[in-house]
Amino acid sequence: MTTHLWMRHEQRPHEERTGLTPEGVAALVAQGFRVTVEDSPTRCIATAVYAEAGAQIAPAESWPVAPRDAIIFGLKELPEDGTPLIHRHILFGHAFKGQRAGQLLLARFRQGGGTLYDLESLVDESGRRVAAFGYWAGYAGAAVALKCWAAQQAGGICGPLARFSGRVALLSDLAHELGDAQRPRVLIIGANGRVGTGADDLCSALEVPVTRWDMAETASGGPFPEVLTHDIFLNCILARPGCPVFVPVSALAAQRALRVIGDIACDPSSDYSPIKVYDRTTDWDSPALRVADAPVLDVTAIDNLPSLLPVESSEDYAIQLLPSLRALDRLDQGVWARAKAEFDRHI
Repeated sequence: MTTHLWMRHEQRPHEERTGLTPEGVAALVAQGFRVTVEDSPTRCIATAVYAEAGAQIAPAESWPVAPRDAIIFGLKELPEDGTPLIHRHILFGHAFKGQRAGQLLLARFRQGGGTLYDLESLVDESGRRVAAFGYWAGYAGAAVALKCWAAQQAGGICGPLARFSGRVALLSDLAHELGDAQRPRVLIIGANGRVGTGADDLCSALEVPVTRWDMAETASGGPFPEVLTHDIFLNCILARPGCPVFVPVSALAAQRALRVIGDIACDPSSDYSPIKVYDRTTDWDSPALRVADAPVLDVTAIDNLPSLLPVESSEDYAIQLLPSLRALDRLDQGVWARAKAEFDRHI
């Protein structure tokens, strides 16, 4: 049977990324796959280029009526309309750590008999993810946190965000916003990982002083009063069982230099969240959530940060993911078998 990969249009606002480039389509078609790409008015790569690469083009949002054997591929969440899910889906489900929305998503798979291959669960034999947007999440997350800090210095709060054509344009914009003022002191926890590396690179490009922490510095389990002595704290560690608390509720009333928290890992609904001063994500229209006024403390926690640089982040991610997509004709092996086993444990 021919493997049929169906890439859907992303229905999430402010989401222009893709996990498959036209070069990837050409590689899959040459391998014998059938590839359908939905037309999209927002995707950062034009639909016509996918057609030239050999993809069949379908109307946007037509995946619910795709052939039953098609594997539906997208990045962000599906519309929350409660309909049963009958297909095999590849996406970031955020469903295996007790998240409320994730439980609703899993219920739809139970009702429809479909399968979720969560992109977070595509791991190699050592448990390391085979593809991740982490670097670009860190890069963009640090940028948004600096925007929040700059807005505070001007007496306000960070306003709506817009995508950038590339990192050069983003750095130029940030340099203008920061001006000649003294740079804030930034603490990155998880500095050695993909996310932390991206955040560190952004800060370094703007000559922002950084304190870098990783596992050795957090092994004690806390408390961590050093967090409050920095102007900006960037959390680059995913919430999981045993994760220490970096910012307790008591921090709101404590004496602190801390003015901005960038929760780049962004999982406030998880029981394991290491930041306890907020309970919901922020978004592109309102990137900063003010959780204290005297002195001010803003939290920014956007769950599709790499969309700030959609072309660069998409191209990087697609290169990482393509070897796994080329193995979709062997779902009972390797990364896909491991992802299915993770789904089965939670369904």
